[in-house]
Amino acid sequence: MYVDSHCHLSFPELAADIDGVLARMRAASVHAAVNICTTLEEFETVHGLAVAQPDVWCTVGVHPDTQAGLEPSVDKLLQLAQRPKVVAIGETGLDYFRLTEPLEWQRDRFRIHIRAARAAGLPLVIHTRAAADDTLRIMREEGAEQAGGVMHCFTESAQVARAALALGFYISFSGIVTFKNARELQAVAAEVPLDRILIETDSPYLAPVPLRGKTNEPGYVPHVAAKIASLKGVSLEAVATATAQNARKLFNVLQ
Repeated sequence: MYVDSHCHLSFPELAADIDGVLARMRAASVHAAVNICTTLEEFETVHGLAVAQPDVWCTVGVHPDTQAGLEPSVDKLLQLAQRPKVVAIGETGLDYFRLTEPLEWQRDRFRIHIRAARAAGLPLVIHTRAAADDTLRIMREEGAEQAGGVMHCFTESAQVARAALALGFYISFSGIVTFKNARELQAVAAEVPLDRILIETDSPYLAPVPLRGKTNEPGYVPHVAAKIASLKGVSLEAVATATAQNARKLFNVLQ
């Protein structure tokens, strides 16, 4: 049994065929999925799907790339985090890949999410791209280790992974780890202890080999597990069991 720890079921590519997506997920022995919120405007849709489905949970947060729309506050995040089946705060973090300074608004928003997670007693789902140093610095300054969480769709160095692990965070690998040119990331995956790994699709994006180019969906997450198993020299069953247990432990109520 598998857990897709990060997917976007409410995005149009998957929402248009949500019954089929969920049916294929279940047929692939994926017994739980965490539907990730990226804006406050989409939260009701994200949450509604989680409430309607026995094997879907959700988060509340505003993605670092989101420049327009409702801005989160600690109070607002705490209010929404009290809803049934909300299991984490995020996705949040820093992304400097496409945006240029000044980005203090992004760093301030990240701090708000960390403070909300600490107050709510919920883990963080952290996105970091081209911003690892600032991401780790703010995590330390704001006491993110008190909330815990996961570095989702990890693509950073082994050094960054070690720093996140030292803060008590899990490392989540997506279909990127299956790509032929992802040798450095594969080395990181081989190093991270199995009891600290999550697997995800980040669907509808980043379909794993051998499905690259297709719309990704939760039913494809076993391919990520298979690559992790190969890199670590363990059985697929061992990876499936460990990553599912890790997800249940982190998100608390994925039963």
